[in-house]
Amino acid sequence: MERENQSSISEFLLLGLSSQPEEQQIIFWLFLFVYLVTVIGNLLIILAIGLDARLHSPMYFFLANLSFTDICTSSVTIPKMLVSHIIGSSSISFVECMMQMYFFITFVNMDGFLLMVMAYDRYMAICRPLHYTTVMRPGLCILLVAISWVITNLHALLHTLLMAGLSFCADNAIPNFYCDPYAVRKLSCSDTYISDLVVFTEGGVVFVTPFTCIAISYFFIFSNVLKIPSTQGIQKALSTCGSHLTVVFLFYGAVMGVYLRPSSTYSAVDTVASVIFTVVTPMLNPFIYSLRNQDMKVALRRLILTKAIL
Repeated sequence: MERENQSSISEFLLLGLSSQPEEQQIIFWLFLFVYLVTVIGNLLIILAIGLDARLHSPMYFFLANLSFTDICTSSVTIPKMLVSHIIGSSSISFVECMMQMYFFITFVNMDGFLLMVMAYDRYMAICRPLHYTTVMRPGLCILLVAISWVITNLHALLHTLLMAGLSFCADNAIPNFYCDPYAVRKLSCSDTYISDLVVFTEGGVVFVTPFTCIAISYFFIFSNVLKIPSTQGIQKALSTCGSHLTVVFLFYGAVMGVYLRPSSTYSAVDTVASVIFTVVTPMLNPFIYSLRNQDMKVALRRLILTKAIL
């Protein structure tokens, strides 16, 4: 009987961001533009870091991984929405929805873990400069990223399996353009106590740990910076953190707007916040890091000029 209930819905309907045909057309072209900018911008960051020997440092290694994750985050959600608009169908099969949810949870949480290791890198560079090169070795950097991938994949697998085990009956309309775990869980007609408990415990730990580590890193960074006697020294120290802090505020502000805001229904505010951290933030990251970083500007300019000459 339980198996029958779980298979009573074979697909979900993605309602998207608007039900008006004119607005849907505008959203389609806007999202297509944003997706292309996201992919091209982040690919340029990865290529610039890979081809410029001066950028072969821990900070840029983590940035290249962040750019890769941003491409993946956008690729999990936006292409499906674009294809659905072209073929005129908003349905997504149950299996596709669970797969999309798995990769979405993986990449979004990976963003948080990468922002955490980047904060640790900045802490070592500013607060422990004499130990930086001995501590932030290539082996440690690779290990930090590898551990982050393992944790986020196991986390995503746990929550996807729990979601797949829920029963879905009559209501199959998701008020978003992708299978948001928060919205899908609210459609379940079975008891979600275990799933909710895991979300607030294990999920809370996975979310809070990177955020707490980032906060602690910047507490020590700012404490150390305030001891610098010259204004120039303070500006130089903070200039290396400005881009990272901007991305942190954008990402965590939007995530908290969706998942930490008490609400019994999935509202328009939740949809807007989800668009910010799934669509807007991955697009803005290349601009934030390149416009505020002189070395990155030079590397990107050299890369573009080389491609233009070839």
